[in-house]
Amino acid sequence: MDNLPNDWLALLALVFALGLKHGFDPDHLATIDGLTRFNAASNKPRLSRWSGLLFSLGHGAVVTAVAVLVGIIAKKWEIPVWVEDLGAWISILFLLALGAANLAAVLRAGPGQVVRMVGLKGRWLGQLSQASHPAMIAFVGALFAFSFDTLSQTALFSLTASSMAGWLFSAALGMVFMLGMIATDGLNGLWVSRLINKADERAQIASRVMGLAVGSLSILIGLFGIAKYFFPGIAARSEGHEMLMGLAVIGTVALSFYLALHLARRQTVAHAVLPSDSGIYK
Repeated sequence: MDNLPNDWLALLALVFALGLKHGFDPDHLATIDGLTRFNAASNKPRLSRWSGLLFSLGHGAVVTAVAVLVGIIAKKWEIPVWVEDLGAWISILFLLALGAANLAAVLRAGPGQVVRMVGLKGRWLGQLSQASHPAMIAFVGALFAFSFDTLSQTALFSLTASSMAGWLFSAALGMVFMLGMIATDGLNGLWVSRLINKADERAQIASRVMGLAVGSLSILIGLFGIAKYFFPGIAARSEGHEMLMGLAVIGTVALSFYLALHLARRQTVAHAVLPSDSGIYK
């Protein structure tokens, strides 16, 4: 994101893609997983289904507020280079740690267990990880926005927007970013809710595929960030392709989601046919 586009339509599209990609943050997925499961266990199916949407609304509200604030003071302030570097390294280290933790969770899971996403920030929430009110779930999402990488990314696209059309455009970009998160985090909440309702072998297979996909992708993105930092040639070649890379991440997760459903469906059909076939040999 060193060189953001100066065309407002291209910038809107890029920020929406960044919001979609941000929604796939393993910490987001793990926390929404926990909130969805807790409310399902508390016999609140509607709140369980919409936990991802509420989380992203709270998170996006803070992002939009920060975008407006940065847009207002943009003429008097410029982000130091070290801030962007620090934000990049924090993001890289978190991605590597979360990727390794989620891959380990898949490998440790027993034959009859559904794999639950692993997060780091969620462990600091205490009782908030068991929020059972819409406002509190949104509040959890808002707390997640106060991270260095999120705030530095927001400040960067807000400064670009402010230089183009003032703070109102910064506010619009904040809301577009939120819409991207709503799409991914909202769908994640619905996905986990569906897994809970189908807590059988299909859920076990699907959760393993998604765990492997998210864990592997997190590590790959982290390693790519390291490569960009230490090899200027790689960084130069990737400039201007942020939206394409974001869409590639989204497409990979979407493909993994489809593969998870397909494998789970095949396993269900195979088990449905097996008992009748096995009777022939008795």
